[in-house]
Amino acid sequence: MTKRPKKNHGVKSPSELRYDLISKDWVVIATGRARRPETFKKERRKKEKIPKKLCPFCNISTQEKPTLILLNSREVLSEKIPKKWSTIVVPNKYPAVSPYPELNKRAENKLYQTMNAVGFHEVLVTRDHEKQMAQFSLDKVKEVFDAYQQRYIELSKEKFVNYISIFHNHGVEAGATVAHPHSQIITTPLIDSDLRKALLNSKKYYKKYRKCVYCEMNKWEKKTKKRIVFENKGFLVLCPFASKSAFQVIVSPKKHLSYFEKITEKEKLQLAEAFRAALSKLYKALNDPAYNFYLHTAPCDGKKYPHYHWHWTILPKTSTWAGFEIGTRMEISTIEPEKAAEFLRKQ
Repeated sequence: MTKRPKKNHGVKSPSELRYDLISKDWVVIATGRARRPETFKKERRKKEKIPKKLCPFCNISTQEKPTLILLNSREVLSEKIPKKWSTIVVPNKYPAVSPYPELNKRAENKLYQTMNAVGFHEVLVTRDHEKQMAQFSLDKVKEVFDAYQQRYIELSKEKFVNYISIFHNHGVEAGATVAHPHSQIITTPLIDSDLRKALLNSKKYYKKYRKCVYCEMNKWEKKTKKRIVFENKGFLVLCPFASKSAFQVIVSPKKHLSYFEKITEKEKLQLAEAFRAALSKLYKALNDPAYNFYLHTAPCDGKKYPHYHWHWTILPKTSTWAGFEIGTRMEISTIEPEKAAEFLRKQ
């Protein structure tokens, strides 16, 4: 009996399913449809241009009363906004949550529960109408982290604040409804499912091995050096092993730190350097892509999370979710993280 020849359907090597140790999810690294790194740079980007005179953040006096004003890294305590302000935080005019005095939990029946969406929603705005963080000086990037930290500490003191989400949308594809660079800060009485899963799984790992899973992964990345994009004394910038999208980047402290708000001045400067390097390399490599970045840190709900390790995630918009991704919640990345990291290192 003759054996049938094996068919490879023209695929040089099989795609990979990679396991995310933190989320317990699998992602597809689709080598079968793999793209060369430089092809991402050629993609057209949607650019939304609004004149300064029509920009709500250039006309900051039209916004709500500021909760923080910085002028070249120094806090301005006056209620009057100086003409040369550099970073400002204001309540969102159209908030997703509002500071109601009580949660008022209730149930429609045994199946459905509801409560007031209690919280604070703020917008952090940097002065330049077009210049984004990838183009900032080191001092300006650190100033943004100064503002993040200050507002985090103040908001954590408020009632019903158990978690604080800090995120930034850049570009139309990333959901930025206002082109002027800005970040958002939203507090909630709840912890989102993604972070809750990470807290639970990192705790399980810690109980089993008496080690932080993030520290162990960082240790391995430093040893292999395949996925590291940049590092300094305090931080690693890397494309994670199970990247959820092409050119995903994680900025993580080398030292085991659970709470972002406890960051020191020295650590903030090192973080600013690492973050600036990450955004600058993405800017050059992908021709100013749309992206989201966000912070994952231990909640401020009064509980202790010694097993958790805070970090920032940067997700460039290199593809659009279709039926497979939406239906399976399994992302497909069209470039191996190792190749993405190698390409970014050269920028």
